[in-house]
Amino acid sequence: MNLRSSILVLCVIFAASCKKKDKNTMKHIIPPTAEKKPVNLEKHGDIRVDDYYWLNERENPEVIDYLERENAYYDQMTAHTNDFKEALFKEMKGRIKEDDESVPYKYNGYWYITKYEEGKDYPIYIRKKDGEGAEEEVMFDCNEMAEGYSYFNLRGINISPDNKLAAFGVDTLSRRKYTIRIKNLETGEIYPATIENTTAGSTWANDNKTLFYTRKDPQTLRSDKVYKHVLGTDVTEDELVYHEEDETFSAFVYKTKSRKYIVFGSGSTLTSEYSILDADSPDDELKVFQPRERGLEYNIAHYEDSFYVITNADKATNFKLMKTPVEKTTKENWEEVIPHRENVLLEDIDIFMDYLVVSERSNGLNKIKVKPWDGSDEYFIPFDNETYTAFPSTNLEFDTNTLRYVYNSLTTPASTIDFNMVTKEKVVKKEQEVLGGKFDKDNYTSERVWAKAADGTMIPISMVYKKGIKKNGKNPLLLYGYGSYGATIDPYFSSVRLSLLDRGFIYAIAHIRGGEYLGRNWYENGKLMTKKNTFTDFVDCSKFLVEGNYTSEEHLYAMGGSAGGLLMGAVINIAPELYNGVIAAVPFVDVVTTMLDESIPLTTSEYDEWGNPNNKEYYHYIKSYSPYDNVETKEYPNLFVTTGLHDSQVQYWEPAKWVAKLRNVKKGDNQLLFHINMDAGHGGASGRFEALKEVAEEYAFLLDLEGIQE
Repeated sequence: MNLRSSILVLCVIFAASCKKKDKNTMKHIIPPTAEKKPVNLEKHGDIRVDDYYWLNERENPEVIDYLERENAYYDQMTAHTNDFKEALFKEMKGRIKEDDESVPYKYNGYWYITKYEEGKDYPIYIRKKDGEGAEEEVMFDCNEMAEGYSYFNLRGINISPDNKLAAFGVDTLSRRKYTIRIKNLETGEIYPATIENTTAGSTWANDNKTLFYTRKDPQTLRSDKVYKHVLGTDVTEDELVYHEEDETFSAFVYKTKSRKYIVFGSGSTLTSEYSILDADSPDDELKVFQPRERGLEYNIAHYEDSFYVITNADKATNFKLMKTPVEKTTKENWEEVIPHRENVLLEDIDIFMDYLVVSERSNGLNKIKVKPWDGSDEYFIPFDNETYTAFPSTNLEFDTNTLRYVYNSLTTPASTIDFNMVTKEKVVKKEQEVLGGKFDKDNYTSERVWAKAADGTMIPISMVYKKGIKKNGKNPLLLYGYGSYGATIDPYFSSVRLSLLDRGFIYAIAHIRGGEYLGRNWYENGKLMTKKNTFTDFVDCSKFLVEGNYTSEEHLYAMGGSAGGLLMGAVINIAPELYNGVIAAVPFVDVVTTMLDESIPLTTSEYDEWGNPNNKEYYHYIKSYSPYDNVETKEYPNLFVTTGLHDSQVQYWEPAKWVAKLRNVKKGDNQLLFHINMDAGHGGASGRFEALKEVAEEYAFLLDLEGIQE
């Protein structure tokens, strides 16, 4: 053996011994414990003893101390992966083009662009006039605006009809409570008016001086009021024009694409209602479009002398398209344009001067249909596999033959495409670049398979992996799931995910009930008193992947966030032996207590999703699956749990209590790691690349469990 070979062998032995030492050292690190302070929670004659109820005291120094001890424990337990986390971060960042910009879109005589510059975390919003040689105008440089803040988010940019003013919302705490300001785009001046506690959403009347915006309840954060602000007046004088008093509904405001009407909307899980106002007459009274009826959902779009209505009226479970005169908007005047179909979900429409574009879903797949108004042949834009996502993009111009849409798949980077609806020609305006020189989409393959649930229902699974993988049960596999609110997790491309795929992972999405992948009934059969289908579907998908030798229990991992975190908590109570590791991001795990507390954001608006536990039947059903209430003395998989101290969607104390309880009762030596972002909320870090550090932590957790350190 030559000297170089000897040194190499010694290095390998040394590295292996260091890793073994790290693992041994980890066993002697004492995890933090939270003090038990039992509180009896009684409802319907049932008493739940909550030992960790006190952790909801955000300002309590004991609470902060506990969270900081959990962070310190996480740091100690993962110290041996710090270099790997940094390498993963750099690897993922290295695939992303830093000096990037969006495809310009046209609106009211201007082209709008979002830019990113190398080395900077935040976007720059730019526009330029439609014309030869027009100069770019910087509207907002978020890098400058974010200075001094650990979190920054600007959204809701709304341009006045004369193109001179921009309303915008800023959140610097990550509680989704935005402050609206108004900027003069000609002078650069930001007006002194400061409108606090909003959704960031606003819309201008056509007089260029009247701004309608939505405010939130300061306690529950429910958007319940729409106000009218007139330029030059004090914000305290703003007129309340719409108040949604039903605590299960949330309000919003927008302008129709035709720019003719301002729409005041209010919706709950099951019911919607709209009122309309002529955008030229902002001081007129609002007109109710169709009074609310429980269970009646509808959306509206304006075109010439009619409104088009997407609705589930008359038991149209998958929705249908109706049409009604501007002057006669109540449902007895609605006429059918596209009928209800049992196997096709009508998702949305885009209206152009000469075309109606219909977004629908059939057999789980996105379809885009083009229907000329003149009655000539309608057609679908063709797509060619089973693991893609396609949807219309920004289409704000009315008088155009160009439809802009986005296409990507599990193996194909996202493309922004301009499609000529007359000639059917398409122009790829931009394809997502994957830097680093190593990516070749032909090196990966995707497939869709179907797992049989316990009740016989077939559950689709989309997956992607590197070519050459063998079905020998030895592949690490990450199964992702959500399954709530009718939200569909479509198969999409991720350059970040390549860091798993290139290290031998299979990535899969379980399209479980509770989403709308297979239509509205798919959602209806995964909520309220059928919610457990969501959890058992995921377990059955997991078993299918093991039985099919895609992976094994030793190499199967699961991940979900928010309501998907609830999913994770439920499935490890049902079948902990199926998984080697689980990531629960900002998990909604204390369902009973949260849904009984009407002061917590989102609670009342979600009774139609989970059920109202003030009702005895719902109480006992929710309690039967709530992860926190069903923690048992048994061996759980390795767990990595994350949250943000300022989370407004899932309060930090839910995962904190869950982790504390698990620490107290779980058996075995499997890891239980809890990382709290003390500066952020539900969406995590705000910087473009800071968020990648959180992904690197998640991936390092998975890869470390697989013994992969590079």
